[in-house]
Amino acid sequence: MMTDKYYALFEEQQKDRGINIEKVKSKIKQLKVETPSWGFGDSGTRFKVFEQEGVPRDPFEKFEDAAQVHKFTGTSPSVAIHIPWDKVDDYKALKSHAESLDLSIGAVNPNLFQDNDYKFGSVTNVDKSIRQKATDHLLECVDIAKEVDSKIVSLWFADGTNYPGQADFRQRKKWMQECLQTMYDKMDSDMRMLIEYKFFEPAFYHTDLADWGMAFNMANKLGPKAEVLVDTGHHPQATNIEHIVAYLLDEKRLGGFHFNSRKYADDDLIVAAHNPHEIYLILQQIVAAEEDSDQGVVSTAGNIAYMLDQCHNVEPKIPAMIRSILNVQNLYAKACLVNLEELKEAQEKQDVLRAEQAVREAYECDVTPLLQAVREEMGAAVDPMKAYQESGYAEKILTRGKGGASW
Repeated sequence: MMTDKYYALFEEQQKDRGINIEKVKSKIKQLKVETPSWGFGDSGTRFKVFEQEGVPRDPFEKFEDAAQVHKFTGTSPSVAIHIPWDKVDDYKALKSHAESLDLSIGAVNPNLFQDNDYKFGSVTNVDKSIRQKATDHLLECVDIAKEVDSKIVSLWFADGTNYPGQADFRQRKKWMQECLQTMYDKMDSDMRMLIEYKFFEPAFYHTDLADWGMAFNMANKLGPKAEVLVDTGHHPQATNIEHIVAYLLDEKRLGGFHFNSRKYADDDLIVAAHNPHEIYLILQQIVAAEEDSDQGVVSTAGNIAYMLDQCHNVEPKIPAMIRSILNVQNLYAKACLVNLEELKEAQEKQDVLRAEQAVREAYECDVTPLLQAVREEMGAAVDPMKAYQESGYAEKILTRGKGGASW
């Protein structure tokens, strides 16, 4: 096969660069990226939800669509759920359905931003009864996670204000900690609370968890089961996200990472659609941490919960998810090709150009032959997008019609 010829050439080139290609292949096979249930339903901008034919009508059909992504990529064996969007009468039945599709239920995500009561905040609301309602929902999600054998509850809060003087910043901080502490205390010792942050939206003056430092501080106050969740779409322009990732890795507090695409803000576009180099540089920091001599850092890097956090509005849902997974695989493979010994030597000698070259050289590698070989060894499709398009599944689900589940 022509693929074999190209792979042999690729392998020889990497050997000349001092790269252990079998080790790289092993790392790529271990990469798992969770898909979000809500990413398969109808979604939209602030202005309109554009309904698509064939979108799932319930959580069970969401898992059926997610199974297609895993079937063809071999990289997405779990699906995150959002409550109450994915609320069902029998969570054991949903878990069993997922397992029948070779999937598992991943992170459980509470929804504290769509109820009318949360107009002025949920866990930071001045109304004690609303704070209690929000806390009860957090506790409900912990119970759901236990029922479906999920070890992760991911938290994002829309809580914030639009105007100066609207609320007391310090008091809201205390209320949030109180609510999260109640939730934290109910979690099993092997569960993890991932705390996400966002510098704006939907609030435009202040957000109660606006940046990684606030999330990091909250996690430290709560205890070792609490960690920080980084989303690439949740930062101001020009933020050095790879620096944040490295810092949290070194502090052993990076618990989760949400892939997104950011041209302006939280764009909900295919991963790396606009700035693939940024994702590569982030992944390069993680790969380097996986090889660190500090076993705590290595353990942290190896335990990151990766997820696509995207709701595609104009693209067909399943192919958009597959394309995102392929882009992540591509950039992760490149990150694994950095010669870390050469990079370290250049850093120690303060050889700026050689260090930059070591990072750039790996990014410029065409990893197509490598990924094709890895997928073949994993039993996945060599060309996942083509395999899905030829599978007939897209045509089959058109019988669902329009008006399926939405967020």
